[in-house]
Amino acid sequence: MKRWRQLSILALVAVALIAMAFIFDGPTREWVNVHQSDGLRQFMRNVSRFGDWWSHAALGIVLLAVAWWRGNKKWTRIFLSMLIALALAGAVARVVKIGAGRARPSIESEAAWNGPSLSARFHAFPSGHTAASTAFFGVLFFVSWRIGLACLPIPILIGFSRMYVAAHYLSDVVCAAILGVLCALATAHFFLKEIRNPQSKN
Repeated sequence: MKRWRQLSILALVAVALIAMAFIFDGPTREWVNVHQSDGLRQFMRNVSRFGDWWSHAALGIVLLAVAWWRGNKKWTRIFLSMLIALALAGAVARVVKIGAGRARPSIESEAAWNGPSLSARFHAFPSGHTAASTAFFGVLFFVSWRIGLACLPIPILIGFSRMYVAAHYLSDVVCAAILGVLCALATAHFFLKEIRNPQSKN
């Protein structure tokens, strides 16, 4: 009963965050437009470029290889789970993107939501970069909140960069972050249950 109460509270918080994000889409976009600069724009472009799924995958594979080479089964399993969460979030985000067909902020279109579309110009919702990064580091957070908390600025910066380069709205980023958390939670639940709850072995 306690768990259901906690889940209900978390669900309400998520819904509230999503609603607020859609409300503040316009003001956030205006703020970003006002605070544009050449140097910061180039920096955010680089963050977006190197914050995509492939850089996370490369990092995860390297860490997985090191952990496996050193014979550390615990961290081998953790890094593998991070890669699984990354792939899961990326796949779900891609499907939703195609189905939603939301125009990116940089695209002038009469219809913000256009339905199924294969054009990248209408793949604003949700942010794939943010979903993948949040899922990747989210697994780490559920295993060790201290390490995960230290990595938290990475998905936050990536999400902000996607808004700064006019690729996504605030709601795209917030919904993607929630998707990433859900993918990380599901992955940790199914693959890291013993690591998260070592006392269950006893």
